[in-house]
Amino acid sequence: MLPLGTVAPDFELWDTVSNSSKTLNKLKGINGTLIMFICNHCPFVIHINEALVSIANSLYKEGISVVAISSNDVKNYPQDGPEEMKKNAKNLNYPFPYLYDETQSVAIAYDAACTPDFFLFDVDLKLVYRGQLDDSRPGNRLLVDGKDILYAMQCMIENKPNTRPQKPSIGCNIKWKTC
Repeated sequence: MLPLGTVAPDFELWDTVSNSSKTLNKLKGINGTLIMFICNHCPFVIHINEALVSIANSLYKEGISVVAISSNDVKNYPQDGPEEMKKNAKNLNYPFPYLYDETQSVAIAYDAACTPDFFLFDVDLKLVYRGQLDDSRPGNRLLVDGKDILYAMQCMIENKPNTRPQKPSIGCNIKWKTC
């Protein structure tokens, strides 16, 4: 996992929703930035999609921007391609940009392992949290409440340490390109 305190790796990626190039600097929030690696087909992402919209809207109210990135190999997983990403974002009313990491270099730079995978950075773009959204999983009947991300955000805003364990995300492996 990316060590806490790591400065967010810079990027410039295509936003499938606005059809424009976006950089980390353009997207960062005034009080922090949540970067999440997601995709269209993963059941773990599908399970939390509705909550992602609600949580993103809550974070925006706190001055924290939210950015979604899909890094999957679209040759073998065409449902995760840019056109499908755009359709999915519009159907789900994503309030955040949905960026396409065609080369997978951003996922590598962030040490992203699965979808979903979450990285919360402070105002200086230093990593303060990485891991899961909450304990809910498809089929475990736990409410998707985003408690881990929301607690980390509250600690960050209040400038207090997050003493809760940071649990790694669980989901579908990022679909890496093969040579």
